[in-house]
Amino acid sequence: MLEVINARKDYGSLTAVKDLSFTIKPGEVFGLLGTNGAGKTTTFKMIMGLIEPTSGEVLFNNKPITYNEVDEIGYMIEDRSLLTKMVVKELIIHYGRLKSLEEEEIITRMRYWLKRFNIENYENRKINTLSKGNQQKIQFITAIINNPKLLILDEPFAGLDPLNTLKFVEVIRDFQSKGAMIIFSTHQIDHVESFCENLIVLQDGKPVIAGNINEIRSEYKKHNILINAAGLEEDKLRAISGVFDVVKDADQWIVKIEDEKYHEEVFKYVKTLKNVIKFDLEQARLSEIFIDKVGEVYE
Repeated sequence: MLEVINARKDYGSLTAVKDLSFTIKPGEVFGLLGTNGAGKTTTFKMIMGLIEPTSGEVLFNNKPITYNEVDEIGYMIEDRSLLTKMVVKELIIHYGRLKSLEEEEIITRMRYWLKRFNIENYENRKINTLSKGNQQKIQFITAIINNPKLLILDEPFAGLDPLNTLKFVEVIRDFQSKGAMIIFSTHQIDHVESFCENLIVLQDGKPVIAGNINEIRSEYKKHNILINAAGLEEDKLRAISGVFDVVKDADQWIVKIEDEKYHEEVFKYVKTLKNVIKFDLEQARLSEIFIDKVGEVYE
């Protein structure tokens, strides 16, 4: 189990993280989100034992993180940190040794992962000759070569096409099924909704959203109504009590209401239209809640 307990990190007069607490259990994928400068990187460094909290504590299996625990952690950072003039084999051996693995075991694991990602012929290729997507695969392999019990993934799908994204998802799910704790950070919030049960959103180092994703969406009063109907007039929708926005999206309209109770007034109007194909009430999307709470688009 990973426990972050009232963690705070000060750099002189700047507080990068304040009053941060969360728990991640084995087999859980946890979302840690925030705009640039929100405190994510500082949080990752505290979790990995690279820096100590000014106050509070970080516990990994009920103990402070030391060099011994670091060998059980994998970290894939957002910016590529590959040594591009090295060949793939040399690079992965280098990272494996940093995790106290013997070279023979590193090579065995490396060849398994290269084959799984369909790049088994790249073992002796220089990193700088690989495409961005294949470099991303190598960086992922360096993060998981030690079979980590805690895996931190910061923008793991950057530069990947949909097919390779699915391969990454399969591997992440495999680690989850084996009981690994996974911290997942991304700008693509749809991935958070599909991956994570619990999350924290940081702003200026402090949590502004925290908890179970389904509960967060349920407690957020605003809802969307998806409508596909002939003859719909935007002005009439906007004039309905409780409607605060109307958006045209491909072949449907998205009507945003302040509270679920207002959907009946919208339905009264829609019933007057012909050829009503769709009228669906849905909870607000996580991206909408993020923008509402943080006050800016996450990109």
